[in-house]
Amino acid sequence: MAETVEKVDASPRIDAEMGTAGGTTHRSRAAGRRREDYIVGASSATRAAIQAAAAAARTDLPAIVSGPGGSDQELVARAIHLWGPRAEAPFERISCGSIPEALQRREIFGCAEGVYPALPGEYVGALDRAASGTLLLEGAEQLRGDALADLVRAIAGRNFRREGSAASRALSARLVCTCDAALLDRSAFSEVHHHEVRLVPLSERPEDVLPLAAHYLAAFSEEAGFAPVGFTSEARTHLLTEVWSGDVLELRERVRQAVRLSGRGAIGAEALLLARDGDPVPSFKEAKRAFETRYVESLLRRCGGNISRAARLARKDRKDFYDVIRRTGVNPEDFRVP
Repeated sequence: MAETVEKVDASPRIDAEMGTAGGTTHRSRAAGRRREDYIVGASSATRAAIQAAAAAARTDLPAIVSGPGGSDQELVARAIHLWGPRAEAPFERISCGSIPEALQRREIFGCAEGVYPALPGEYVGALDRAASGTLLLEGAEQLRGDALADLVRAIAGRNFRREGSAASRALSARLVCTCDAALLDRSAFSEVHHHEVRLVPLSERPEDVLPLAAHYLAAFSEEAGFAPVGFTSEARTHLLTEVWSGDVLELRERVRQAVRLSGRGAIGAEALLLARDGDPVPSFKEAKRAFETRYVESLLRRCGGNISRAARLARKDRKDFYDVIRRTGVNPEDFRVP
């Protein structure tokens, strides 16, 4: 049977405001209680994700939120819960990857008394704990064997059985699965109608970087008890030239740490470099050199390797700028346009 993905026209409330570069920044309704709990961005991909989440929220169909690691799939899952009629009901979350395969069915469906000698009585699974609310299965691509098959049957039939019990129980909870798009076995869900929200990697939507960074800066500054000042021009350049292999969550954590390092002042490129989680703290000289290299590369890339144009953009004398290029070891020829 062909895969059937439910598509519903959506018209969610999306606040629009002018972004830092004069474009429009889209911000969803809150997906939590914290200032940072909004889906924010200036790209068409972000707007599409907000619309897809809003469409999912209006139905009881299961939803799959897929995207690369670090794309903050849980934020979208919570939005689906909070934007729908189940907002006041429980939101239960289990991490599939942290549960041994042999115990996945027990954790999801529960079990009758005596099935597991180590348990003194029956075990209430996540589906029952979620009641008429939402069950988030985080890392659903890590569900294995019988657990996955039984889950699909439960969705299709709207009922399930606890391990060791013959009694059928009504499935009242709404299911939302988050997963790595590259690892999900889509064929497992081919026979159940569902929504899907696909999150695009941050590296493929660079227009979202500065609005997201500004959003996190405002949230973490408020959390720290002071008004945000903003990012220096060098910091903005760094944000736009960073690879962001850890996607949105890496950006959020780097801004959080940079706020702690900078206090009430503007966030500079050095603070963002020092905020690399888990990396050894470089010396000031090393941090400065790393910034100069990224800055020079970004300018030369923008100017097609033309040193004179890059120097003008940097507001430096051509000879002085050439000295910076030599110091960083960057080769302008690598950026020449054929």
